[in-house]
Amino acid sequence: MTSNLVTEQLKQLPASPGVYLMKDVSGKILYVGKAASLRNRVRSYFQAGTDISPKTRQLVTEVQSLDFFVTGTEQEALVLECNFIKQYRPHYNVRLKDDKGFPYIRIDLKEDWPPATFTRRLKNDGARYFGPFTSAWSVRQTLKILEGIFGFRACSKNITGTDKRACLKYYLKRCAAPCIGVVTREEYRGIIKDVILFLEGKQEAVIREIEKKMLAASAALDFERAARYRDQVQAIKTVIQEQRITARVGGEADVVAFATDRDTAYVQVYFLRHGRVVGREGFTLTGTRSETPESIMTSFVKQYYDNATHFPRTLLLQHPIEDKEAILEWLKQKRGGAIDIGVPNRGLKKELVDIVAKNAEQGLQQEKIKQFAEPAALEEALKEMQKALALPRLPARLEGYDISNIQGKEAVGSMVVFDHGKPKPAHYRRFRIKTVNGANDYAMLQEVLKRRFKRVASADTATPDTWAIIPDLVLIDGGKGQLSAAQSALKEAGADSIPVASLAKENEELFLPDRKSAIVLPRNSPGLQLLQRVRDEAHRFALAYHTRVRKKRNFTSALDSVPGIGPVRKRALLKKFGTVRAIKETPLEELLKVDGMTRVAAEKLKESLG
Repeated sequence: MTSNLVTEQLKQLPASPGVYLMKDVSGKILYVGKAASLRNRVRSYFQAGTDISPKTRQLVTEVQSLDFFVTGTEQEALVLECNFIKQYRPHYNVRLKDDKGFPYIRIDLKEDWPPATFTRRLKNDGARYFGPFTSAWSVRQTLKILEGIFGFRACSKNITGTDKRACLKYYLKRCAAPCIGVVTREEYRGIIKDVILFLEGKQEAVIREIEKKMLAASAALDFERAARYRDQVQAIKTVIQEQRITARVGGEADVVAFATDRDTAYVQVYFLRHGRVVGREGFTLTGTRSETPESIMTSFVKQYYDNATHFPRTLLLQHPIEDKEAILEWLKQKRGGAIDIGVPNRGLKKELVDIVAKNAEQGLQQEKIKQFAEPAALEEALKEMQKALALPRLPARLEGYDISNIQGKEAVGSMVVFDHGKPKPAHYRRFRIKTVNGANDYAMLQEVLKRRFKRVASADTATPDTWAIIPDLVLIDGGKGQLSAAQSALKEAGADSIPVASLAKENEELFLPDRKSAIVLPRNSPGLQLLQRVRDEAHRFALAYHTRVRKKRNFTSALDSVPGIGPVRKRALLKKFGTVRAIKETPLEELLKVDGMTRVAAEKLKESLG
């Protein structure tokens, strides 16, 4: 129910552009948004019958007061919104993770002998900044590579050119040693100019400049200096060759795509300069549950480019953005020139966006793995799980179960095992459903559990039989119905002393035996995230097995009516070609190379498959 204060505040909202802040009972900022018309936008949250997401519906129930800032234009509102999100990091906003301290490379051209340095503070001080990078390691690796190529100074000492000795970096050919006068100020400025061009993605221009210097040094018979320039050119070419892909798309662009999982999105940004991908960075967004792809992309573009130091001519995006005109005008002002935003749907640009999207999916998986890579994080998750589920001991061995079928056909079950929070694939097991006819997931689950736990009694304890290991927790994918079915099966198998729980996907609710209400853990709970990982892995494993079984059935059934193709030839064909379509497209002479295949049988096969 809307509070009296909010009701009165809604009446006073102006129709001007601006930024609005929604606060809870304690005054904490829950959400920051911008609007072309504050009156229309904010009132829409509280109007009955409005089609809003569950996340927004929950937000509205917590709002106890409003605050707003009127701005002259929608672009001004956008800038203020970005600043407030960065400052307050509201729970209901989509947020760039750890965006307060992104690292940058800084070069201050006002200095006589400017170094290229690492910094986390982006200031309006006239210096050149490059970034943001996603990690300090990224910056330091980049600086290390550039230092080895160009030899700029990395120290902070006062340069007079009269020092008696240079530091070790000079002898390692990682510094041009202005401290002892090896290079003049003009020559050093040329080095820094090349570093800046390189960081802007203009490697070809750098090569041309250095090659000119190399030819000039050679003409002056300064072969030692010419050799240094030659080595620089070779080092830059090596870096270029090591870049992962060639975009085959001309010009300068950033390509942005992401993958989502529950409340998290992992975003990849590829930097395309002069038709070549010169680098990439990955970023994590939180608070993305129930958000549309357009909303997620919009939030990222606003927050990332509010921190960016370089703005390409074109942005190629996986999804459209909201408030496009306002964002275009804002980016145009930041870039100091025109900028295009496009969502390609065909051609080379679409292929490039798809590549970035695939890399985002891989990046998301790696982030999930990293989340539980540290033993301390796993220990915390297991302890939280033990407390929440009232388990008698730490759940060192977790077993997850799931069923996969299509209307009861080709039904299979899966069992996955996590040992101290980590997957143990050697202990995974697959089950073909044998006793259940029709679509009855409960009965299928019971069959799997009974078969698994009846093996405990018959397992050979004298040998390392994995069937003999009793889990600390059995996790079922589903709700109360699946949990009840699992309880019954465990009791029949004589394993009812083993703790069991079910995890329902829709609201991520945990159900326990003899407990009426569900357990709802916080979305960022390590214990819940580990349980989700076990549940999702059981689902993946079951689905993969079901797909394999279905493909095999489809393959063999298509061959059953072909004269002369019996079990032996079917197995040989399956082993060599994998699919009926592949057999259909294979020339007759190639079919004859299959073990046991005769010309008559091969001709009949081609005739039957058309």
